Amino acid sequence: MQTKIVITGGPGTGKSTVIKELVKRNFMCMPEISREITQNARQNGTEQLFLTKPLLFSELLLEGRVNQYIEAEKKNSAKVFFDRGIPDVHAYMNYIGVDYPKTYINTSKFYRYNYIFLMAPWEEIYITDNERYENFEQALAIHNHLEKTYAELNYDIIAVPTGTIEERTDFILAFIK
Repeated sequence: MQTKIVITGGPGTGKSTVIKELVKRNFMCMPEISREITQNARQNGTEQLFLTKPLLFSELLLEGRVNQYIEAEKKNSAKVFFDRGIPDVHAYMNYIGVDYPKTYINTSKFYRYNYIFLMAPWEEIYITDNERYENFEQALAIHNHLEKTYAELNYDIIAVPTGTIEERTDFILAFIK
């Protein structure tokens, strides 16, 4: 049985950096796909798809994350790490206050993960860029929506402490052993 592990949290919390460290340590990881969707939309003339057409963005993201989940099951790997999980999609929709189909929650209930690691906003490492437009206060609000969403889906949420990339990665690996 494959162990599926989500590393989630608001923007700029170090998720992708920890995923890169896990890849370096030869673990199977599924990357964050929202940047790819944002960049594709930008190439097609929409600067911030999430802000201008949040439901379309979220539908593309949900489909992409489900595909990642299915793809992960085909991998010959005992553990697979995900840079964000399927429930992140409706957590973000709750954050911006946009209604979405009930299928989002049903999809999150159907595709289950074994571990949820939540990385809290950390002001010392927080930066914005072309795809990350949220300020630190917004990152805190998103964090709260993510925590609430996963809790409502009956997940035990493991808070990842601050520290070096190696310390944070070691914490996650020690927890799942």
